[in-house]
Amino acid sequence: MALDETSFFDFDLTVGEIVAFTRKTVGSSGANGVVIGLSGGVDSSLVLALCVKAIGAQKILGLIMPTEFTPANDVEDAKELASSFGVRTEIVSIDPIAEAFVKTLGVVKTPTKKTPLANILARIRMIVLYYYANLSGYLVVGTGDRSEVLIGYFTKYGDGGADFLPISHLYKTQVRLLAKHLGVPERIAYKPSSPQLYPGHKATDEIPIEYEKLDLVEARLFDRHESIEKVAEEVGVSQDVVAEVARRFESTKHKRECAAMMKSW
Repeated sequence: MALDETSFFDFDLTVGEIVAFTRKTVGSSGANGVVIGLSGGVDSSLVLALCVKAIGAQKILGLIMPTEFTPANDVEDAKELASSFGVRTEIVSIDPIAEAFVKTLGVVKTPTKKTPLANILARIRMIVLYYYANLSGYLVVGTGDRSEVLIGYFTKYGDGGADFLPISHLYKTQVRLLAKHLGVPERIAYKPSSPQLYPGHKATDEIPIEYEKLDLVEARLFDRHESIEKVAEEVGVSQDVVAEVARRFESTKHKRECAAMMKSW
């Protein structure tokens, strides 16, 4: 989806395309519906709104999977949004499951070794999603957007584990605008992004630059195929930042592909 500016696009055309894609994906699989992990953030909220349009609220289950450090307002936002769309929800605290992993594996919780435990939490959520999907013959809907997918900002077999990704072609800037267009409250549409995998977790602590400029860098690098030097000049960021975005894209290709296989056929 190459765009001159990531913040300008046809809302109705985009919604129509995603709705058609979702209906076709669910229909062709023979699934009875979909299950969505609801975080109270903009990505999952937009996916929820789009799925309601595509297949109806009665065929959707929203799963809210908090930890002890999940902000209460995120849980409330997820519950209220699902209720406003008429979507049923289940709340599953993943703390006891995570604690079992910690004890069994002898995980040492230290500030400098956050990633392994953080990824365990993301993968626990994936397991819970697929448990409920299997119970009802549903598909798991992923909520990753293009801004994050391109730089591998997701957990492999965690939040990256899904049956289909309906907004993976939309930059975060577009996700926020489209969410607001579809009636997602502004406090959710423009809430700072956070995977909530450890206390105080913020996406902006881990991505190369804030989303507004990251989107422009990615669009110019990967849609227009401009040079690092030109992208830096046009967007108004350092060449080091643009080079880091390009490096992350290359180093995380394995996260966007199926497992490599040695073929014998």
